[in-house]
Amino acid sequence: MKLFYREKTVNNEQKAGGGFHLPLWSFLQQKVQIIFVIAFALSAVCFIISYFSGLEDDRALENQQAILRENMQIAAEMDETAPDVTTVPAISINPVEEVKPTMLPEYEVLWQQNEDFIGWLRIEDTIIDYPVMQCAEDENYYLSHDFYGEENKNGCLILDNDSNAGIGTIEQEYANGCIPSTNLIIHGHTTRSGRMFGKLKLYQDKEYGLSHNIICFDSLYEKREYELIAVFYSQVYYQSEDTFIYYTFFQADTQEEFDDWYNNIKEMSLYDTGVTAAYGDEFITLSCCAYHVKDGRFVVVGKRTK
Repeated sequence: MKLFYREKTVNNEQKAGGGFHLPLWSFLQQKVQIIFVIAFALSAVCFIISYFSGLEDDRALENQQAILRENMQIAAEMDETAPDVTTVPAISINPVEEVKPTMLPEYEVLWQQNEDFIGWLRIEDTIIDYPVMQCAEDENYYLSHDFYGEENKNGCLILDNDSNAGIGTIEQEYANGCIPSTNLIIHGHTTRSGRMFGKLKLYQDKEYGLSHNIICFDSLYEKREYELIAVFYSQVYYQSEDTFIYYTFFQADTQEEFDDWYNNIKEMSLYDTGVTAAYGDEFITLSCCAYHVKDGRFVVVGKRTK
């Protein structure tokens, strides 16, 4: 009884003197819980901000696409209703010199708004229907900017700076212009919303790939179509690694260069598309991030058919 009384007395004295403390482990536990709650709250706030910011970027992209398509349609209709003007061609020793590459009216109106505009990529029955940009000064600029140069997490589709979209048309044999690169590589974000190349990985399914096997990419001067030839996973490699690197192939100047690239993409392809190719053909490569490995990539390749 005295022992209990003495303990109680001591405890009362500690309380009166302000010297009462929780055990250290309990104190730390409370601090950890507080930190956890704060961290969770901050994460939630950041997620909400990011979510609504993403929605705003998506809406901005949709509005922008609508405006671009409207401008294209107006320009195309004006060109169709323009009166034909018959002119007598000038006499020339070299008729080829008279050929002047002319932009398609619907794309010229967009190019006048932004000279980084290089073409348009479209795949029927998919969300992919976007302008393609190419910035010589900064290849990564359009990873975070839209057609008008405004910041947007969706970015734009980007034609690799080592790819040449070409000037002129195949019918005119690109006279007074330039022939396109053997392989045009277009990069795009893998977005959670599915925009840009967010749904490109649907091509890993053979049935989907074969039912969406036509890829349309127009340069500023001509409309082109490509047929699906390969679908595969890859990754970004160190330059010193002795392995096949798909994203360094732009031009096949020899049969050997073509064979090395072609044999590798066919071997890596997730399925046989039934399409073959030969030296001299042109190709388009769509590339986006994948997460099967660090710095992974998912790749869709098409062969030009027209």
